Amino acid sequence: MIDVINLHKSFGKNDVLTGLNLTIDTGVTEVIIGRSGCGKSVLLKHIIGILKPESGQVIIDGQDITKLGGKELNNLRMKFGMLFQGAALFDSLTVAENVGFNLIEHTDTDKPTILKRVKEALSLVGLYGIEDLMPSELSGGMKKRVGLARAICMRPSIILYDEPTTGVDPIMADAVNDLIKVLHDKLEVTSIVVTHDMVSAYKVANKIAMLYEGKIIEVGTPDEIKNTANPTVKQFITGAAKGPITGNENFNHELLTEGEAR
Repeated sequence: MIDVINLHKSFGKNDVLTGLNLTIDTGVTEVIIGRSGCGKSVLLKHIIGILKPESGQVIIDGQDITKLGGKELNNLRMKFGMLFQGAALFDSLTVAENVGFNLIEHTDTDKPTILKRVKEALSLVGLYGIEDLMPSELSGGMKKRVGLARAICMRPSIILYDEPTTGVDPIMADAVNDLIKVLHDKLEVTSIVVTHDMVSAYKVANKIAMLYEGKIIEVGTPDEIKNTANPTVKQFITGAAKGPITGNENFNHELLTEGEAR
């Protein structure tokens, strides 16, 4: 369904994606892991067409999304649902208006049908009778689930999850993981989950891909990733401070300096 080919993206002098290649098959849940700031969310934004690369292709159902614009791009985006890190709800809109936002803004669907779809989406994420509440009346976990209801309300064929367990406690994180699995099975969608939470990755993934230094360096099943021989992947998934992944030098130097000062 999705083929990312030799993707390059820079911001100023910062090279974020440096020839990234990734194929995601129809109907799988692909989890993309990697350190904070490594470009995982940048990759998602290319897949949905928010960002354009310097070079490379993103093929969605046979169409190169990097060459689309205007109405063509908007039509292709209707295949996507997306759960943002912070749920990204509109504070001035009710839950029903948030969940049905894309239907209201981008289709001619009548109000009774929209409300029915909103209630169905909320039911799928375990929320009942909250259509008239405002986001300020919701807990963090409820906001996540409302954001997820909005993502599925358009009945997408692809759902993107950007750090879905960030900002919630471990129990709610596990509930979010269960929802991702249930929605994948019930809706038969292709799912792409970006995370650095390995508990979440192992639970929801059919395939796991690790992004490092602008490229995908390994792809495998959860068991294959757990038993990897790649020292970079092994360091990340085990959370080891020492290994080939750089970036700890300044932190370790600060600790040493602080200890000497004491």
